[in-house]
Amino acid sequence: MDNSPADTSDAAAQDGAGSGRTARPRVGHIQFLNCLPLYWGLARTGTLLDFELTKDTPEKLSEQLVRGELDVAPVTLVEFLKNADELVAFPDLAVGCDGPVMSCVIVSQVPLDRLDGARVALGSTSRTSVRLAQLLLAEKIGVRPDYYTCPPDLGLMMQEADAAVLIGDAALRANLIDGPRLGLEVHDLGQMWKDWTGLPFVFAVWAARRDYLAREPEVVREVHQAFLSSRDLSLDEVAKVSEQAARWEAFDAGVLERYFTTLDFRFGGAQLAGVAEFARRVGPTTGFAADVTVELLQP
Repeated sequence: MDNSPADTSDAAAQDGAGSGRTARPRVGHIQFLNCLPLYWGLARTGTLLDFELTKDTPEKLSEQLVRGELDVAPVTLVEFLKNADELVAFPDLAVGCDGPVMSCVIVSQVPLDRLDGARVALGSTSRTSVRLAQLLLAEKIGVRPDYYTCPPDLGLMMQEADAAVLIGDAALRANLIDGPRLGLEVHDLGQMWKDWTGLPFVFAVWAARRDYLAREPEVVREVHQAFLSSRDLSLDEVAKVSEQAARWEAFDAGVLERYFTTLDFRFGGAQLAGVAEFARRVGPTTGFAADVTVELLQP
């Protein structure tokens, strides 16, 4: 018999139905450092055992949520906006920035205004970061490069391209280590967006499927609260989180603390304004309405 996670969750659902208990919610977990503060506190608060966690890239988790293979998950902004009719976002919970983000970058061998027609490698697994980079290069810088996708290996990218778009841990390494070592320009997408629009940018939100919310409204609200509590605890103890993570990562505790406190994990009025501006600029060419409605989970 195939012992896949889907089979396990189906069995759990059947067991829960037979015993009168609700099956544990199927919750996604992004395997990037930028989400560590949202998950670190779950073990401390004791709520980690309440979830059936699935770890994967932002793009794959987004697809699983849309297909109904997860109940609650982080979802990239573009995929959320494309599927806003089926999803409800968690208020005050996101991965974004209000200025630099440090881990979503364009690394270039030449000034950005010389990239018109040049090869630009897209090593990102996030459609949102790719779309933001394309928007900024086209409308802020005024160039239209020749894009192609490839694995996020900066050394190989620079052998074939004039610039590269990277996100997550690979981007953080490029920003802090490899870019300066190789003498490359590193442009922070979050800062570029802030300079251009004056608004924060949201890369991913946390959302529940509407059908799951209708079946399990209390469970969804408990998941939301668990993540808020985890985030707040992690940021209160950010030095400890950074020291522990530094044991296994390529960055020291000081760099990780700066990174975790640079990221913006809020999702309120200013962030919604940033989402609306992004949707207005790219929606019709990206698969969603320019005035798409973002519905938030109600208390």
